Amino acid sequence: MTRIFEMTGQMRRGTNMIAGLLRSGLPLGPLMLLSVRGRKTGVERTTPVAVLRYQGDRWLVAAFGEVGWVRNIRASGAATLIRGRRAEPIRVVKLKPAEAAPVLKQYFKTFRIVPFMRPYFEVTPDAPLADYQREALNHPVFRIARSG
Repeated sequence: MTRIFEMTGQMRRGTNMIAGLLRSGLPLGPLMLLSVRGRKTGVERTTPVAVLRYQGDRWLVAAFGEVGWVRNIRASGAATLIRGRRAEPIRVVKLKPAEAAPVLKQYFKTFRIVPFMRPYFEVTPDAPLADYQREALNHPVFRIARSG
């Protein structure tokens, strides 16, 4: 069974450090800040995310499962990607598990070196797509579309 995500103090410090670097405009590979309005409070929440580029599209994958940004973006369908002074309004489309499986597999292959991500997945990089389809039930995948 996969682990339920729980933000530790060490993860919070690391997340805050990464967010600060991204706010300053420092490019950190595929990392960007995702800002989305809270579904209950209406308050903007911002968190670092890895944006996957795959087959000509960009994707957001919920590596840690049903966390706050996932519930908020699902409710609104819109968010903003930020790096430095550049802010890009986006819309997202949630994929069904069958559609999400190849994207999720590519995400896992691309980012499996992140040591704290592995406990949240029950698949291996070489697992068949059927396994990734089941995994997609716990890791929502969103296609990013430009807003407007």
